[in-house]
Amino acid sequence: MTNLSVYVGTYQKYNEGSLFGKWINLSNYSDLEEFYKDIRELHKDEEDPEFMFQDYEVSDLIKSLDLISEGYISNDIFEILQAIEDSNYDEEVLEAYLVGYGYNDEAIEDIIAKVEEAYSGEYSSDEDFVQELLEGCGDLPKNLPGCIHIDWERTARDIMYDYSASNNHYFRNL
Repeated sequence: MTNLSVYVGTYQKYNEGSLFGKWINLSNYSDLEEFYKDIRELHKDEEDPEFMFQDYEVSDLIKSLDLISEGYISNDIFEILQAIEDSNYDEEVLEAYLVGYGYNDEAIEDIIAKVEEAYSGEYSSDEDFVQELLEGCGDLPKNLPGCIHIDWERTARDIMYDYSASNNHYFRNL
């Protein structure tokens, strides 16, 4: 599971001028109930603590999914983290997909399924991507005469209408 740390205080302590709290690593928990049990214990001096997630260190993917804010942790955070971990993709690939296509409150399983269908790989340029794409699918003869020159920049410009790239990750438009 990705490393997620949250600084947990309470609104009551904050309003009283105290920043007392503790950095909690969410990777140490398997579900939200276990997490809340521990932070209730941390703030057991309050009868009904209203938790304040004053700071958090999370990946850009988790930020883009809006799973944590000052007064909120998604009820689905552990299921989402597990789905990400179980997928065949680095968070960087999933994040690149969301940057390119946006996040519309889709279930993480649907996002992962779309990535599985659309992901074409990581390349340093559009030209490299298109050259490997065309060579890999057999659309180019193996032994082109030396007098034939392929303008990969122009070819890439034409083919990229069907693809998108984000952070050097390439996706077929669905």
